[in-house]
Amino acid sequence: MKFNLWIGGACFALILSIYSCKPKNASTAVSGDAAAKAYVPPGKYDEFYNFVSGGFSGQMSAYGLPSGRLLRVIPVFSVDPEKGWGYSEETKPMLMTSHGFVPWDDLHHPELSQTNGEVDGRWVFGNANNTPRVARIDLKTFRTAEIIEFPSSGGNHSSPFITENTEYVVAGTRFSVPADNVNGDVAISTYKENFKGHLSFISVDKTSGSMDLAFQIQCPGVNFDLSHAGKGKSHGWFFFSCYNTEQANTLLEVNASQKDKDFIMAVNWKKAEEYLKAGKGKKVPVRYAHNVYSDETHSATHTIKNEVTVLNAKELKDLCYMIPCPKSPHGCDVDPSGEYIVGSGKLAALIPVFSFDKLQKAIADKSFEGEYDGINVIKYEAALYGEVKKPGLGPLHTEFDGKGNAYTSFFVSSEVVKWNIKDLKVLDRVPTYYSVGHLCVPGGDSKKPFGKYLIAYNKITKDRYLPTGPELSQSAQLYDISGDKMQLILDFPTIGEPHYAQAAPADLIRNNGQVKLFKIDENKHPRAAKGEGESKVVREGNKVHVYMTAIRSHFSPDNIEGVRMGDEVYFHVTNLEQDWDVPHGFGIKGANNAELLIMPGETTTLKWQPDRVGIFPMYCTDFCSALHQEMQGYVRVSPATSKVPLSFTLGGNSTQPAK
Repeated sequence: MKFNLWIGGACFALILSIYSCKPKNASTAVSGDAAAKAYVPPGKYDEFYNFVSGGFSGQMSAYGLPSGRLLRVIPVFSVDPEKGWGYSEETKPMLMTSHGFVPWDDLHHPELSQTNGEVDGRWVFGNANNTPRVARIDLKTFRTAEIIEFPSSGGNHSSPFITENTEYVVAGTRFSVPADNVNGDVAISTYKENFKGHLSFISVDKTSGSMDLAFQIQCPGVNFDLSHAGKGKSHGWFFFSCYNTEQANTLLEVNASQKDKDFIMAVNWKKAEEYLKAGKGKKVPVRYAHNVYSDETHSATHTIKNEVTVLNAKELKDLCYMIPCPKSPHGCDVDPSGEYIVGSGKLAALIPVFSFDKLQKAIADKSFEGEYDGINVIKYEAALYGEVKKPGLGPLHTEFDGKGNAYTSFFVSSEVVKWNIKDLKVLDRVPTYYSVGHLCVPGGDSKKPFGKYLIAYNKITKDRYLPTGPELSQSAQLYDISGDKMQLILDFPTIGEPHYAQAAPADLIRNNGQVKLFKIDENKHPRAAKGEGESKVVREGNKVHVYMTAIRSHFSPDNIEGVRMGDEVYFHVTNLEQDWDVPHGFGIKGANNAELLIMPGETTTLKWQPDRVGIFPMYCTDFCSALHQEMQGYVRVSPATSKVPLSFTLGGNSTQPAK
């Protein structure tokens, strides 16, 4: 205990020193040709898309590499007033959960879909760490297409990592909790008896990408941190880093750091499929949400599901195995060949590398050192390929370049270290500014990395950018890794808190059938107005439905009278444009939600409840022409007892009665 406290104190002191001063070579770390390597001339495209987690923003962002230019913020789990995400009636269902409407989450890890272990550019997945969910973003539209919640979980951190053909997206609970189908009203001090960890396996349709919660595996109550699937020879297996094997429930910084080794859990998901077919799974009652957005109706649906099939790892002995791993492992990474599994213990002074072949032999030979909560523990040496000695302080995450090299981030010593997978020798090290967490090599967790660049995602910037008050921008740093030595060529700030990121060649994604506009004649929204002649205003009791069109540079209708206090007004706005990149916005005075942003050919709805009598301007919020400000109109709101008839204009100054 004293030793652990001393280690913790020493690490904290070192971290403070890193935060408070910069390396001596900070101002000279970039060589003269760096600018040329990162420069993308005006009018030219970047080589790669880089999808970066937004952390506590709940969003994902797309950057171009090597320029570092922010291309788009993709709303996922959080409301976004820029795009009306979570505010429009069509997108509100996407943020529904079993807990109701949850307009925020903590997105840590993007994951690109793969085919045959290679990035295919179809979808990117993201995790919700707080209210456990996984989202699928369609890269034809750069829009969140689907969100699925899963039960019996808390802190969905080891997620959303995928198998090599995107058969499954897998999510492990970071904070173990009692299962949803049991009485959760138990004393927190009964953690060891009542708290369980669940791994969720979400199947993905090969064609549509549609997700379904296929099954869960109930595991010991530990903290599952990160994970990666096997590939090649290790296809059919999944690997999860685990800490808090002490099963502490308070002061985890100390109490969950007692043991010299925690575990990497190896899961045989092919065996899990066999057990499911044999009827070994138990169907349990639960509640979780499944939300799907349709590009045909431009609307989302929200469904609550009530059952899940659970396999018990304690009962099915050949389903899961524990591999000892020093100490408080964070990263759990598999090299392109599928042979080497790299653990990164946050408090370890080395990097352990495990062999899949040796793991299989250890299982066959029953080279176990006992059990952990009913799961066989493999002897450390029996699965170990070797150790990288004295690589740095605070290893967190490893990526691969496809040339036999690995790159590991070190949070405490603020550096990236390059080492050879076969001989485990350190080849190079470069400083980061400062306190690096995750890394990204384009395709770095696939069979075929595009090993030209490495990006470090840093928690602290201090002196890197212009100061912005008490909170500074967080940072990404781009390194050229095409040669023997790593070279820092660019800093660029990021949104939210960057955690993990993934990148892929730009041509792979931009040539995947990206949608430039939605065809008007294919719009199946039930309240679409596909031409100005279909514009109308309809009263249904105290609900007023405005079937509105938008085209440069006017709305139809543009003036509405006869709305009364107590009415709910629904503006169903259809963008009639059939040209790329001509969205229209819609806002109205006093709206307590947000604007709409309507893509060409799309229909989107804003609900508005006037709070007073008067005249309320409405206008286009998205600049689309020189006459942008002329794209406006008025709504007249009268008292609840008013006899003013509901009417509207379609041009000119005469009014037409509502239909």
